[in-house]
Amino acid sequence: MSLASYIGCNLEIPLSNEESDDLIIIGDYFSNEYNRRDVKKHQFTTPFIYEVSSDWGIEISDYMNPKTCAESKEKLIELCKIIDSYIDNGDYFELYSCWVGEEADKREGEIILRINNLDIEQIKIPEKTLVRFEK
Repeated sequence: MSLASYIGCNLEIPLSNEESDDLIIIGDYFSNEYNRRDVKKHQFTTPFIYEVSSDWGIEISDYMNPKTCAESKEKLIELCKIIDSYIDNGDYFELYSCWVGEEADKREGEIILRINNLDIEQIKIPEKTLVRFEK
């Protein structure tokens, strides 16, 4: 199984180049159209849904391998930089990570963070947690 991370936005975001080796890739990686449909229906409040990939989803918790957790923090910072360049003040985007196939499962938590005021060392984002990043 694979941990997939999805973002929900109020506007369309361009997909990454398929050959990109960037830290964050916006486009299909682990998921299929049914996974994205389920995550849109059951988790997000936004009309545009994308998978964000980089070999593994974004999860930040005390139970993770420290190396993987540090990588997730780097991915989250990069994702926020990318999305920040597209959204306006007062707008937001959402992030949700889960195992592929569990997109319709009950959410285990919700948090709201400020996109431009992240204390990455204080953030905990376990799987199945909806995170709303406000600008």
